[in-house]
Amino acid sequence: MKQEQKSVIIDAIAKDLAEYSHVYVTDISGFTVENVNQLRRLCFRRNIKLKVVKNTLLKRAMDQSEVDYSEIYPALAGTTSIMLSNTGNAPAKVIKEFRTKYKKPILKAAFIEEATYFGDDQLDNLCNIKSREELIGDIVGLLQSPARNVISALQSGGGKLAGIVKTLSERN
Repeated sequence: MKQEQKSVIIDAIAKDLAEYSHVYVTDISGFTVENVNQLRRLCFRRNIKLKVVKNTLLKRAMDQSEVDYSEIYPALAGTTSIMLSNTGNAPAKVIKEFRTKYKKPILKAAFIEEATYFGDDQLDNLCNIKSREELIGDIVGLLQSPARNVISALQSGGGKLAGIVKTLSERN
C-alpha cells in the first residue's frame, strides 16, 4: 500500500473518531463475509459504525485525534475492528446480542466518556452503563417526584377536608 493511500485511510479513521464519542476495539477474526455482513447490518440498525482496520493505521489516526487514546494502544494487536457510537452502551449490547449465535466479537478495549475498559470480562459492565438519554430521563423523573408527592398530598387532603366539612354539616 502506498503512503498516499495510507494517509487517506488514516484521515478517514481520524474523521470517524472525531465524529463519534465512544470507541470499542473488538476482535472478529475468523468471521466469514456473511458473519461480518450480519454484524454490520445489526450495527447499522443501532447507529453504530463498524470498521475493520489495521492496528498501525488506527494508532496513527488516534495519535492525530484531540482525544488521548493512548491507554487503548496495548489492545491494538491481532485482528482489529472498531465499533463507533455516540451511545456508550449500544456497542456492548450489540456484541452481547450477536454472541447469542456466535462466539465473537470479543471485546479487547473500550473508550467511553474519557474512561478506558479492558478485556471481554467488562462487557456486562458496559451493557449496564446508562446512555445520556437514560440519565436525563432519570434526572427528570427524580425532579418530578417531589412535585407529584406535593400535588398528591394536596389532592388527597382536599378530599379529606371536604369529607369532614360534609360530616359536620350533616350533624347540625
